[in-house]
Amino acid sequence: MLFYTILLLAAVISMSILLAYYLYFFKRLSTLKKTGASFSQPISIIICAKNEEENLKKNLPLILGQNYFNFEVIVVNDQSVDGTSFLLEKLGKSYSNLVVVTIDDHINHKIGKKFALTLGIKTAKHEHLLLTDADCIPNSENWAKQMVMNFTTSDIILGYGGYEKQKGLLNKFIRFDAFNVAQQYLSYALTGQTYMGVGRNLAYKKSLFFDNKGFASHIHIPSGDDDLFIQEVANKNNVAIEIDQKAHTTSVVIESWKEWSYQKRRHLSTAPLYKTKFKLLLALYPYTQLLFWCAIILLFIIKVPLYFSLPLLGLKLGTSYLVNYNIMKKLNVLDLYWAHPLYEIVFILIQGNFVLLNMFNKPKKWNR
Repeated sequence: MLFYTILLLAAVISMSILLAYYLYFFKRLSTLKKTGASFSQPISIIICAKNEEENLKKNLPLILGQNYFNFEVIVVNDQSVDGTSFLLEKLGKSYSNLVVVTIDDHINHKIGKKFALTLGIKTAKHEHLLLTDADCIPNSENWAKQMVMNFTTSDIILGYGGYEKQKGLLNKFIRFDAFNVAQQYLSYALTGQTYMGVGRNLAYKKSLFFDNKGFASHIHIPSGDDDLFIQEVANKNNVAIEIDQKAHTTSVVIESWKEWSYQKRRHLSTAPLYKTKFKLLLALYPYTQLLFWCAIILLFIIKVPLYFSLPLLGLKLGTSYLVNYNIMKKLNVLDLYWAHPLYEIVFILIQGNFVLLNMFNKPKKWNR
């Protein structure tokens, strides 16, 4: 009887917390309506590339050919040993708006993307910067135009970088993970609690970067250019989000569980340096999910009367399906909609495994 009471109490408390997340945070993203705006300033698009010849060959012309009246594309070639240099030289003859910055082999810099990105920002002629990665495909020729229109009201613009839909379970997990991460950082930003963006699709002002002394406070950490930096410079009034599908970028999905694990662990390696309020918000949500599902499953296993457990399960699923429909549609993962509670359960366990692995060995390479 005591065990049953504890489980029921755990289910009720955890459901109440999850309901607060859905209604206070995620509902804002679900019901968000964007209004059009016009922005008429030149921009600098910055890409850091290390051994990205094949990705640049496929994606760079799409970025250089964006439908925007005045822009430059800066590619920082970070000591590549493949054919990146020759490709950029060839493209430079066809595109006058391509600017190449090369980091020579003899230059010894810290592990990570920050040195290359800093050089790109210093090279930029324009105040308004749009960042992406070499493996990112803009979803339309109006990607840049759609993203930067938000500069009319904000200094920082958080975009969405998704992944290509392919066959296989790994593809589903990666795309669900991208949705799960985006749901949180975009929703929190709408409440003035901005804690990150994604380097695949992010924009901010050059002056904001230098006023903050760039990445100086965390330059010794390989990651952090799109979360630790954004936490430092964001406030309640200077951040906008852009989730129109024309403004998405799409990346090719990693096909190896090992490679995906490494990438996820690298992304998680900066979490211990987050501000306390963000640590609490981001930890409470998955722990509460885990507590709810464990309690509900055990209530069914010990055959507690269904009039106790079914309403709680129905409330959880009903709220999740109602709130997540619009978000998953906007983020182009609607094919995962009906099974998303199952992905949620499995992903909680996977995420926990990544955290445990990072306690013993943190990833250091940035280009994986």
